[in-house]
Amino acid sequence: MKGVFFVAKGVVHEHDQNLNVREIIQEKKKTKSFNNYTEKFIPKILFGIAAISVFTTIGIVLTLLTETIAFFKDVPFIDFFTGTKLKPLGENAVFGVLPLLTGTLISTAIAMLVAIPVGLMTAVFLSEYASEKTRRLLKPILEILAGIPTIVYGFFAFTFVTPLLRSFIPGLEPTNILSPGIVMGIMIIPMVASLSEDAMSSVPNSMREGALALGATKLEVTWKVVIPAAISGIIASFVLGISRAIGETMIVTIASGSSKNFTFDVTQSMQTMTAYIVEVTGGEAAAGTTLYYSLYAVAMTLFVFTLIMNMVAQYISRKFREEY
Repeated sequence: MKGVFFVAKGVVHEHDQNLNVREIIQEKKKTKSFNNYTEKFIPKILFGIAAISVFTTIGIVLTLLTETIAFFKDVPFIDFFTGTKLKPLGENAVFGVLPLLTGTLISTAIAMLVAIPVGLMTAVFLSEYASEKTRRLLKPILEILAGIPTIVYGFFAFTFVTPLLRSFIPGLEPTNILSPGIVMGIMIIPMVASLSEDAMSSVPNSMREGALALGATKLEVTWKVVIPAAISGIIASFVLGISRAIGETMIVTIASGSSKNFTFDVTQSMQTMTAYIVEVTGGEAAAGTTLYYSLYAVAMTLFVFTLIMNMVAQYISRKFREEY
């Protein structure tokens, strides 16, 4: 009887084990089915999220194109891009974009004359000369400078920099292009410094050590080895800084005024493309008028300028990139 009991018990135990195995197999199948479903579904979600930016860009371009075409039905293309007068109000309105182009380019040039040398020297110091403790101290300060709202920079240019410059330059107008250009350069310094420092830090130490072993000084290593090796990233930071300056709005709106002068005198008030867009959108431009459509024509011009700058930055990065 005992033998029969143990045999029966063994059969029951084996039956229970088979049930457990089946349950495990079923559970694995369910998990695998869920994983397969997830693997098929998640890429579609990610594609949809990525497509949002693409469709948004397409929507912006189509909107700009549609309204810009409507503008050029009233204003000849040649007159717009070669006209030196911009008088958008009144019965005899004239729409020439050159005053806005010169204001934008001059303010950008002033900004980069400040940002490039100061930003590059800051990057050289952080990458090649600063100790780890000094680097940890200066990096957050640069990040704070980059995080200041541009409207604060605008009031800083208008209430502090302009009066200070007028004490040295008597002919400087209360609103001018020089002051906002300088402040824009200060604002762009963190971008140039950070990107250039990252590019120089990526240069292998073996190149520095090899140059030092050959008898080069620290300065010679920096200018003849490190900077040439990181030139693609450095130039890309310059181009991105130019794009940032071209698209700046609040600083020039506050400190440069709204005078649509076609001049190269930096002491005078000038208006940039972004400042004109702010002026028109904040005014009483009725939908469907030429003034309303001029907003999109200027915005399209600004979009093309920024796009060209970004394409140049990408080309330079690919052309001069060093692989280590």
